[in-house]
Amino acid sequence: MFSVAAFALASALAASAADISIAVGANNALVFDPTSVTAQVGDVLHFEFQSKNHSVTQSSFANPCTRLPNGIDSGFMFVDPAATAHPIWSFQVNDTSAPLWFYCAQQTPVPHCSQGGMVFAVNPTADKSFDAFQANAKSNSTAAPSGGSASGSVSGVIPPPSSLPTAGGGAGGASGASATAPAATGGGLTSVARGASSTGSGAGAAATSANPNGAVGLSSAGAVSFVALFAAVAGIML
Repeated sequence: MFSVAAFALASALAASAADISIAVGANNALVFDPTSVTAQVGDVLHFEFQSKNHSVTQSSFANPCTRLPNGIDSGFMFVDPAATAHPIWSFQVNDTSAPLWFYCAQQTPVPHCSQGGMVFAVNPTADKSFDAFQANAKSNSTAAPSGGSASGSVSGVIPPPSSLPTAGGGAGGASGASATAPAATGGGLTSVARGASSTGSGAGAAATSANPNGAVGLSSAGAVSFVALFAAVAGIML
């Protein structure tokens, strides 16, 4: 009976997870496209770096252009103008109790955050909107440089979320195998390693896909992670 319940839980989580795509530096512009997204627990955000040398660095609403202590950070992702594939960096949301705020930490030739307004938000609210966050960024004259990078290497495979560190809302404590991708405070996320996408992938808008079995944007790698979850839960209940 407990095994059936565990399987039902894992299946429900798998069905609710979505993959959301964000283009970084599309058309050589200092912009995240889209600039903000609404995400649920379990959703995975995939950032495709399409030009220049940008980062996805976590900050706070009050200090948009300053890296959040223990915040998650992609590190700088250089894209050769002649590249036929784009690097992808991803993370999984595991807590939606507070919005998540990000910026590009590049400082040359101009600060992308404070001068270009290159910022991004997950689950902004009416009180703390994306527009207000971007306005804060453009009025910000200081910025902390991007630090380390997420674990992993550029490849065509996005690793399953179960293989990566996680963070709870506001706790800031990470668990898992990667010490080079610290978890966030003020919201839960899971750092995911990098992948790669061809230039014909069409990233540049939030993408969620549904298939006949009700799974929304669920990749095969994600499915493996939920099987692992099922096994873990079943083991505990037994």
